[in-house]
Amino acid sequence: MNVLLSAAFVLCWSSGFVGAKLGTEDAGATTLLMWRFLPLAAVLVAFAAYRGRCGWRSLPPRVLARQAVIGLLSQSGYLLTVYYAIQLGVSSGTTALIDGTQPLVAGALAGPLLREYVSPRQWLGLCLGLAGVALVTTADAAATRGVAWWTYLVPFAGMLSLVAATFLDRRSRTPVTPAVSMTVHCTTSALVFTATALTTGTATPPTTGTFWLATLWLITLSTFGGYGLYWLVLQRSGVTAVNTLMFLMAPVTAVWGAAMFDEPFTAQTAWGLGVAVGAVWVVRGPNPRRTDARTPSAPTSRPEPARPR
Repeated sequence: MNVLLSAAFVLCWSSGFVGAKLGTEDAGATTLLMWRFLPLAAVLVAFAAYRGRCGWRSLPPRVLARQAVIGLLSQSGYLLTVYYAIQLGVSSGTTALIDGTQPLVAGALAGPLLREYVSPRQWLGLCLGLAGVALVTTADAAATRGVAWWTYLVPFAGMLSLVAATFLDRRSRTPVTPAVSMTVHCTTSALVFTATALTTGTATPPTTGTFWLATLWLITLSTFGGYGLYWLVLQRSGVTAVNTLMFLMAPVTAVWGAAMFDEPFTAQTAWGLGVAVGAVWVVRGPNPRRTDARTPSAPTSRPEPARPR
């Protein structure tokens, strides 16, 4: 089950880069993000009200506020920077490379912030994965012309935003169901992106079928699939393990882009994909002496005990 969930997470999360490229061909980042989250939030809120037992009444306001901040960081901050970087001309491969540094940042902070042990084998896998992602995206970054240097800092800020959301969620001690957290996150993002689009005069969507196809793509695959599986795999496997899977995003995006947009897929891309897959095996492969990112009080041998939501 962990393998299947991890594979589905990689595919769904990678679909966000493809959907962003597809959608920003006809509209700006704020327009695409507004129409991605506005109908989604309306459906989620209506569904929660219809069920009537979604856990809202049992949660204190501070918990809901914390979930709103997590949504602001993991969706609003992260997605706006990624989409804006692609709109400015940064290629999806380079954006994925910068986003791929997240595991190193999360791994370095897991010890002091969460008291989770990161083994030398995990550090080796993390560094190996970064090398694989670099192999895939170096050629693409070198071929990009006419892009200002500061635009590469935009997706880097988004990566830090997602790392902050991950640690904020892991430090929470109050159980929150996935239905509640997803509804709060998407509602927060809908409010932020709608206000931004209205303020900048970019709220009117284009009438092209490609734009609405990209919107549907992002709602189903990237939001429900990507973010839903992100938090699920995080609970089952821990911070280091789930972020190691991020190393596969750039290679998978390169393969997907070659098939869907006829982007070049070279021998260097294939080699980088193999290195990234090897990095995931190094971190998550069988090891009888493994102590994967456990807290000192964890009573089981699982990488990270699942926390009830």
